[in-house]
Amino acid sequence: MEKITFMNRGLKMAGNLFFPNDFDKSKRYPAIAVCHPGGGVKEQTAGKYAEAVAKSGLIALAFDASYQGESEGEPRGLEDPYARVEDISAAIDCLQSLSYVDENRVGALGICAGGGYTICAATYDKRIKAAATVSGADAGVLNRGGFGEDFPPQPVLNTLASVAEERTKEATGAPVKMINILPSKDTFDENTPAMVREAYDYYCTPRAQHPRADNKMPLISNAKILSFDAFAHVSTLLTQPVLMIAGSKADTKFMSDYVIEHAASNNKEEYVVDGASHVDLYDKPEYFPKVAAKLSEFYNANL
Repeated sequence: MEKITFMNRGLKMAGNLFFPNDFDKSKRYPAIAVCHPGGGVKEQTAGKYAEAVAKSGLIALAFDASYQGESEGEPRGLEDPYARVEDISAAIDCLQSLSYVDENRVGALGICAGGGYTICAATYDKRIKAAATVSGADAGVLNRGGFGEDFPPQPVLNTLASVAEERTKEATGAPVKMINILPSKDTFDENTPAMVREAYDYYCTPRAQHPRADNKMPLISNAKILSFDAFAHVSTLLTQPVLMIAGSKADTKFMSDYVIEHAASNNKEEYVVDGASHVDLYDKPEYFPKVAAKLSEFYNANL
């Protein structure tokens, strides 16, 4: 692995570039950009998958989103879905600039919200020749209150009102207001979604805790997240090979179902991991190897 930086709309981005075990700089390889979940960093599940897939003969770039991790951007921790989709295209720029990457064989992988961003990027950036997700999710749907059901508009309107008030405060000199991405464990009750409980166990315990993933984001992120629709144009513009990997018990599986049902692609597959939940696929040893193997098979067949 090599730590690298690349530019994105004037911001310096940080990435970890993983190579095949028999890497030869004089040769040209297929490559993928790997997009981490919301609130995550490249050193967590994104890097774990990048390393595993690289062993099958690809170059894999796991990178920190702009405003997050070791990448530049202010305010720190901003979760802007539109910027994150552009981050993926910037990572593709980086890969295509490398002499040992075949620019006609570049793909993308995203986990959780990174999966939604990856699908969105693939609808517009046709340099992405194959797109895959692990526990792929649309951040907009999740934050509008949805695990498949219609969302109630009033809580969303209340949040947008609070963002409007906060933007005015910050425009007149107030410090950036930070909020928790995941609620405190002591607030969990019978209504807390399984995904939230699992995410807390992953991000906020020694299992995968990282100092640059501090469970914080600016309050103003909410307006951009709530307005986002990752899958708006999959039925007309998602024409590349696509693989959606989801656990059979994941409360977000319906999003993978949706993409596979509606994607314009003639080469699409949903790979369901029996018994697994959403976060199980991030790192659990009983699931991770088979998911990594499926991803490697997909990219080697389509890049």
